[in-house]
Amino acid sequence: MSSAPSNPTPPEQQDHAAVRLDKLRQIEALGVDPWGQRFDGHRPIAEVRALPAETFDTGTNGPTVRIAGRVVGRRRMGKVYFLDVWDQTGKVQVMLGAKQIGDLGWKVAELLDLGDLIGVEGEFGKTKMGEPTVRGATLTYLTKSLEPHPTGYYGMSDEEYRLRHRYLDLIYTESTLRKAHQRVKILRTIRNHLDAQGYLEVETPVLQAVASGAAARPFQTHHNALGLDLVLRIALELPLKRLLVGGIEKVYEIGRVFRNEGISHKHNPEFTMLELYCAYGDLGTMMDLTEGLLVACVAAVSDTPTIPWGEQTVNFTPPFQRARYGDLFRQYVGCDMQDRAAVKAKAAEFKVPLTLKTEGGGTVEKEHDVLVNDLFGEVVEPHLTGPVFVHDYPAELCPLTKRKRGEPLLAERFELYVHGMELANAYTELNDPITQEATFRKQLVGQSEEDSMAKLDEDFIRALRHGMPPAGGLGIGIDRLVMLLTNSHTIRDVILFPLLRPEANT
Repeated sequence: MSSAPSNPTPPEQQDHAAVRLDKLRQIEALGVDPWGQRFDGHRPIAEVRALPAETFDTGTNGPTVRIAGRVVGRRRMGKVYFLDVWDQTGKVQVMLGAKQIGDLGWKVAELLDLGDLIGVEGEFGKTKMGEPTVRGATLTYLTKSLEPHPTGYYGMSDEEYRLRHRYLDLIYTESTLRKAHQRVKILRTIRNHLDAQGYLEVETPVLQAVASGAAARPFQTHHNALGLDLVLRIALELPLKRLLVGGIEKVYEIGRVFRNEGISHKHNPEFTMLELYCAYGDLGTMMDLTEGLLVACVAAVSDTPTIPWGEQTVNFTPPFQRARYGDLFRQYVGCDMQDRAAVKAKAAEFKVPLTLKTEGGGTVEKEHDVLVNDLFGEVVEPHLTGPVFVHDYPAELCPLTKRKRGEPLLAERFELYVHGMELANAYTELNDPITQEATFRKQLVGQSEEDSMAKLDEDFIRALRHGMPPAGGLGIGIDRLVMLLTNSHTIRDVILFPLLRPEANT
C-alpha cells in the first residue's frame, strides 16, 4: 500500500471537496450536465471588453455577447450574483439576476464555485460604478471543478506550489500566462526570420547511439526490439552537419536536448536549443545573423529596443559590441592569457582552484586553457553587461572550431553575453576530417565510460570525409533567451513544466 502524501489536503479543504461533490449531484438532479457540451459563438473576453459600453438602464441596449470562461470571483447581493469570469485573454464581470436567468438558471447559479467553467450570453454594458459587465440572460454550465481553487489571486505565493500546479499558476498568476505567450511569439519570430533568409527547418533524432556535439553526461535508455543501448541527445549539432554534407546549405532545428547534470536557476535537465548552419559562411556571418535575429525577437515582445533586466536595462540597438576574448582577459584579469606563470598567479589571487578532483579522490592540475577559461568565468563574465560578442577563444577549448588564420592558438568562436549570461555560441565550423578525428581522439583520452565524449562518432567522421562545405554554425539556448526577454531570473519561470523532485511521502 502506498503511503499518504506528506502534504495531505487540509480538513477544511476536504470539507470543501465534499461540498463540491454534493453540488455536483444537485446539478445532475436539476437535469443539467455538469461537464458541459459544445459552446459555439463565444468571443474572447478581451475582445468583448473592447466593445463600446453604455451604462445599463439608460434606455440604450448594448451588444449581445457570448463568453466562456472560469469563475475566479463570486459575490452575492440579494437576488443578484456578480461573478469574475476569466479566459486566457482577460477577465470581465458577469451579473446574474434571478429575474433575468429564470428559475433553473438561478438554481444553477447558487451551485457555482470558484473554478467552475461557465458560458454566459447577455447584454454587454457598464454598471452605475462604470464596471464593464455582461448582464447574463442565459447561463450554461460547462464544467464543475471538484477541487478548491485559491481564494482570489492571493493563494499562489508559494513558488513550489505554483510549479507543481502550473494549471492553477496560469490562471491566477498573470505573469506566468504572459510569459507563455511571449515564448511562443519569440519562437515564431525566430522561425519567420530564418525562413525568410532561406533556412530550412528540420527534425533530427532524439534517440542516438552516440551522444555527441557537446561535453555533457547523457540520459541512457534501451530499445527492446533492437536490443540496443541508446542515449537522449545532448546537442543537435552533428546530424545537422551531416545535412550540410547532403547539400542542405542553410539548415536549422529548434528542439529539446537532454543533459543528465545539475539543476540551477539557469539549467534544467531538458531544455530547448536552436542550432543552425550556413554553408560557405563563417563567424562573421553568424554574428550578423545573431544580431538581426535578436533585434527581431526583442521587437516581438517590446515596443522599445531597451528592455528591463532586474533593476538594470539592456539596449539591443545594433550594432552590438564586439570584443576579443584575450583583450577582455587582459583588461579584467590583469595579464596575458598565454602567460602560464601569470595565469597561475592570478588564479591564486582570485581564489580559482588550480586543480581538478579525479574519480579516484585525488587531484590533477588543470590544463592551462581550462584555467584561463575558469578565470574568465569568475572574473570577466560579471562585467559583460552587453550585448557583447566575445570572440577569438583559446583553441584548446573549441575542438569543433576552425583555428584563426595566422593565430593557431585561437579559434574562430564567439559567445554572446548579456549581463554575465551566455546567450549564444557560434563557430567557423571545422570541416577538415583529419584534424577533426585527431581532435576527437585527443579529447577521448582519460574520459570515463559514462562521459558523453567517451565514444567516437565514426559515422560523423565518415560524413566529413565525403566533404562538408566551409560553414558558420550557431547555437542559442531558447530558455535563456526567453528568460532575458521576459525579465525572468530563473529558468523555471519560462518552462511550463520544469523537472521537480517527487513530492515527499511520509
